Amino acid sequence: MTESDPVSRARSAEAWKRHIVGQLKHRDRSQHDRYQELIRFYTRLLEKTRLTKGILSSSPRRPSVGSLLQHNDQLKKITGELAYQVLELQQQTRTRESLLEEQQYRLEAEKLRLAGAFDYRGVLQQQVEQVQLENAALKTKYDELLELQRREEAKLREEKLRGDRLLETMIQEKQQAAAHMNSRNQRRSRAREAHLQKELQSTRSKVTLESSRSMSPKRDLQLESREGGHSRLFRSLSVSSPRILSSFRDLFHRRRRGHSVCSMEEDLVFPVRVSLYARVPVRALQVLEAHEQGINAVRFSSSSHLLATGGTDREVKVWEVQSGSLTHRTTLEGSTGGITCIEFDPAGFRILAASYDKSALLWRLDDSVAKLTLTGHRRKVTAARFSGCLHQVVTGSEDRSIRVWDLQRAACVEVLEVSSSCSDLVCSENSVISGHFDSRIRVWDTRLLRCVQELPAQGKVTSLDISSDHRHLLSCCRDDCLQLVDLRGRSNERVCFRAEGFKCGSDSSKAVISPDGCFLAAGSADAAVYIWNVSTGKLETRLPDRHSSSISAVAWSLSGEYVVSVDKSRRAVLWSDI
Repeated sequence: MTESDPVSRARSAEAWKRHIVGQLKHRDRSQHDRYQELIRFYTRLLEKTRLTKGILSSSPRRPSVGSLLQHNDQLKKITGELAYQVLELQQQTRTRESLLEEQQYRLEAEKLRLAGAFDYRGVLQQQVEQVQLENAALKTKYDELLELQRREEAKLREEKLRGDRLLETMIQEKQQAAAHMNSRNQRRSRAREAHLQKELQSTRSKVTLESSRSMSPKRDLQLESREGGHSRLFRSLSVSSPRILSSFRDLFHRRRRGHSVCSMEEDLVFPVRVSLYARVPVRALQVLEAHEQGINAVRFSSSSHLLATGGTDREVKVWEVQSGSLTHRTTLEGSTGGITCIEFDPAGFRILAASYDKSALLWRLDDSVAKLTLTGHRRKVTAARFSGCLHQVVTGSEDRSIRVWDLQRAACVEVLEVSSSCSDLVCSENSVISGHFDSRIRVWDTRLLRCVQELPAQGKVTSLDISSDHRHLLSCCRDDCLQLVDLRGRSNERVCFRAEGFKCGSDSSKAVISPDGCFLAAGSADAAVYIWNVSTGKLETRLPDRHSSSISAVAWSLSGEYVVSVDKSRRAVLWSDI
């Protein structure tokens, strides 16, 4: 109980007294009203009696017996009426008294109920006070937690700034180390070339001397008249030049013993099996749940025997394509974010992937652990491609930059700043073509390291693809249009492809050109694959009813046999004309 309880009890007692006085006044008024009519009749009776007495007393002569009898009859009649009225009034009085007793009983019951309500009100007031105390304690605790959160957020911001500074410092150190490595490699290369030139000159003199001693003057004159001096020299070298052969052998052995992240088998150039005739798919051969979450990217290898998929579950899965079915081969791990783009190297030994975790990763097919991680972008990496050079890759990011990486040094060698986020890119000989969110396609010269041309697009660019002969560029835009650009001339003739029902599903939807360049394929938000004929510009076919959500990417095998489409509900579908 609190100190305010006596005061509240005194106030409640005064209110109770006022309530009782009011009830008494009300009862007095009600009872007075009930007997008022009886009193009025009684008063009239008294007045009539007085009047009769006055008449009798004022009469000058003695009344006769008949008049008295008549007067008595009138009095009896009046008295009977008054008595009957008295009885009726008494009956009404008893009825009202019983009603009053019932009301008093109900009043007592209401008083008891009111007393219980007052008691319950007191209990509720105590509960309210207790809840208020608890709320005050919780408010104090909440204020403490809020202050702790503010301090932790300030620490987090400081740690982020510190991490950014450390990252910038690390990038600068890597750039300095790369520049130092470049200069050292250049010095070594120049020294090696000078040494080889020196050995070549000494070998030339020795071979010339030996050949001059072994040949007769007549044979020398015939060779000199038949061939030039250089031809004669190289013919001699091809016959006997053990020192030069050993020099070249040592050079290749030294290269294999270096610290490069690429092996000799990866340096070899393998022929790419490109079909001269791509077959338009007509039915689904296989439908499978390829990932645990949505799939963002899909790509065939150059041999068309392997397929790679990557999704938001941070995994890259490799599948074998055999006899019209997909068989899981291996899972490549190491990314801490969702996969946005996948590409095989030309030889088919490595896989490059771009990730949401601001990096690009490189795997060998025989190792599930990432061999190399390229870090330096400030936002998610949306595209990663092998360039024309054997040991270079190019990445594009939402941080409005394009970076060129040297795989041998695992370092960034060039940074191209752009005014808009990069959504996708493709590489051609001595050039990089990038698509951006500002509805622009930019062509970069890797030798000049600058943008040499800008092509307008119909909307925000979501993907790019280049034909196998590097003559045509395909762009997919958010305005639900595919645009095919002719790269051979300066006019860059463009053709747009649309279809009723086709809708670009996201900012990363990917479309492809068939290996023979005759067809275009893209997935739509209505869960169907649309294929256009390039020569006619019309829709060739529509493949529905196999996906349950928006299709994010499509891949066409270089053999021309298969098409694979993936969607946001982790489903992959293998299509063919078989």
